[in-house]
Amino acid sequence: MSSESTEVWAGWYRDRRGAEAVTIAACGRQLCTRIRGVGYEGAAFAALEGIGVEGVLSSCVLEWDMPLPVHADGSVHRATLSCLLTLGEPLPDGSLDRADLNLTLHYRGAAYESGVAGGDFDDALDRLQKQLPFGAELGVRAPVDA
Repeated sequence: MSSESTEVWAGWYRDRRGAEAVTIAACGRQLCTRIRGVGYEGAAFAALEGIGVEGVLSSCVLEWDMPLPVHADGSVHRATLSCLLTLGEPLPDGSLDRADLNLTLHYRGAAYESGVAGGDFDDALDRLQKQLPFGAELGVRAPVDA
């Protein structure tokens, strides 16, 4: 039995063909989701590869919320991290022309925002951490990269 836990977040997928509700699962350092009957998995949101299809997920927007604890005042407080990832068009080398990540942390009635080009989840979290009140620390819940 693995000691790694699986987390599942509800969200939305949007592209030129419309929108649909999705779930995104994270187990250890691996992500997976299913969009329009096609499974996608990978180590990063901006590098989800189709199972049985060629290329990475592109030309779309993924949006999801995840709980993220904040440690402050000697206790753990509930917070919600709202995530918006915009994936651009595929380039000839298989990479994307852009991957923009915007995070908003809802904590104690305030909203702290961070956006990064390139979709680096850790960089975006670091930017959020710097905005929090003195003594408040983000809990570790982001098991994967953007």
